[in-house]
Amino acid sequence: MFCRNCGKELTGTPEICLGCGAKPLAGNSFCQACGAPTDPLAEVCVKCGVIIQRMPPQYARRRLEDDSAMRKILPVGRSGLAIAAGYAGLFAFLVFPAPIALILSILAIYDLKQHPDKLGMGRAVFGLVLGILGTIALLVIAVVAFT
Repeated sequence: MFCRNCGKELTGTPEICLGCGAKPLAGNSFCQACGAPTDPLAEVCVKCGVIIQRMPPQYARRRLEDDSAMRKILPVGRSGLAIAAGYAGLFAFLVFPAPIALILSILAIYDLKQHPDKLGMGRAVFGLVLGILGTIALLVIAVVAFT
C-alpha cells in the first residue's frame, strides 16, 4: 500500500504515513495493467485478472496509445507524416495534389520504418496508392493537353 499524499510505500499496517503524516487510504493500490483501484490485500486484479504489482496512483495511468478504442477515434501514437499522407491521398482524387500525396507517403513509410513504435502504415499506404494513381492521371492529362 502507498501513501495517498507522498506516494511512499507503507509497510505493515501503519496508522499514519511516516513520510508526510497522512492517514493511508484502504484500497489505494492500483492495477498496473488497467489502472483500476484494487484491494491492498488482493493478489489479482478483479477487473482484468492480472497479478497486481502495487504502485503509487500517479504511475497507474495508461497512455492513450494503449487503448484500442482511443486509437480508432483519435490519431494517437501515429506518425504525423502518415496522417498527412492519408489526407493528401484523399485530396489526390482532385489529381493536382497527387504528387504531394506520393511524396508524403514515401516520407511517412520511411519514418514508420525508422520508428517501429509508431502507427499509421495503413494511412501511408493509402496515400501512396492514391498518390500513384493520381500522378499517373495527371501525367496522362498533361500528355493529352500538350499533344
